[in-house]
Amino acid sequence: MGIAMLVLGYVLSQFYRAFLAVLAPVLGREIGAGPDDLALSSGLWFLAFALMQLPVGWALDTLGPRRTASWMLGLAGGGGALVFAFAQAPWHIHVAMILIGIGCAPVLMAAYYIFGRTYSAAIFATLAGAIIGFGSLGNIAGAWPLAWAAETFGWRETVLVLGALTLANGAAMLALVQDPPPAQGDATGGRGSLLDVLRIPAIWLILPLLLVNYAPIGALRGLWVGPYYDRVFGASTLQIGHATLVVAFAMVLGAFAYGPADRIFGTRKWVVLTGNVLGGMALLALWVWPAAGFWPSLAMLSVVAFLGVSYPLIMAHGRSFFPPHLLGRGVTLLNMFSIGGVGVFQVASRRVYEAAPATPPEAAYAAIFLFFGLFLLAGCVIYAFSQDRLD
Repeated sequence: MGIAMLVLGYVLSQFYRAFLAVLAPVLGREIGAGPDDLALSSGLWFLAFALMQLPVGWALDTLGPRRTASWMLGLAGGGGALVFAFAQAPWHIHVAMILIGIGCAPVLMAAYYIFGRTYSAAIFATLAGAIIGFGSLGNIAGAWPLAWAAETFGWRETVLVLGALTLANGAAMLALVQDPPPAQGDATGGRGSLLDVLRIPAIWLILPLLLVNYAPIGALRGLWVGPYYDRVFGASTLQIGHATLVVAFAMVLGAFAYGPADRIFGTRKWVVLTGNVLGGMALLALWVWPAAGFWPSLAMLSVVAFLGVSYPLIMAHGRSFFPPHLLGRGVTLLNMFSIGGVGVFQVASRRVYEAAPATPPEAAYAAIFLFFGLFLLAGCVIYAFSQDRLD
């Protein structure tokens, strides 16, 4: 039951990182939050999440996953949702998203920490992919179901209910999650430090791709899909909900497909590299044809979504180089790069949007697609020199 509570927490984490795309039109009408404001809010969520990874890594190795995940999600996550529900100005959304990002920061890593300490490295990628796949139900809930709830009950009421659920989930984690036995330390009896993680040469060629891998689909699904369909295709809130639902399903399918792929093909590196190169090409196709139509553009975005969730396989690749006593700090460092990359690139994409021509409306979004596509392909070039490893 403890793992189930962590999965539910990750469902909420996926929801919170993606729900601004659906609420973008109503937040613009009611509190004056434009796409650039919400790009900053979304970026702040990811940056807060990322900056918490180093203290979370220390907490996992010293306090354990139970206390770390439960207190942070319940108090910071639930409190942030409360601030969001009563927001009256764009800066209130910024504050709320920072708090929610802090609250969500330990949940996935707590599950990965338990997996890494309990199961062999050979099946870590499958377990990691499975929790990403199940957790992505939050991505689905943050699509059409959120649009329906916001239209039916009001967006403030909907977020209030989610805040109560977040607080309850934190309390359930405290009661049900079981910490694994403490690690025994290294050969000298030490617990290790972040510097010990950074002294592992193999991870330095993995980190650049982690920085850019999740950024395109994290930023697009988390925000830009909503304004893109609103301003280029004149889509309604429910139509945006349908579009984001399709993208969310593509992410779920991709997570489950990537999970066992290393064992099927006998390689992690080349599965990751092939998927990300093809994802970068799909982004360039969106750059060339940004106004191709509602359904053609959705098909290309779905390809980006399916191929863009190689995160669990890259995490497994990096995790394979960490000894047990460095596992908490190691996986949270990797996660910091991945989530931090989304935050940095989301904030940077705001500048790309502002610098692009105002007309035609698709010009700004074409610039964003190009921006993400080029950085993703650059990360692939560096990753191509990394050391493959399956054990």
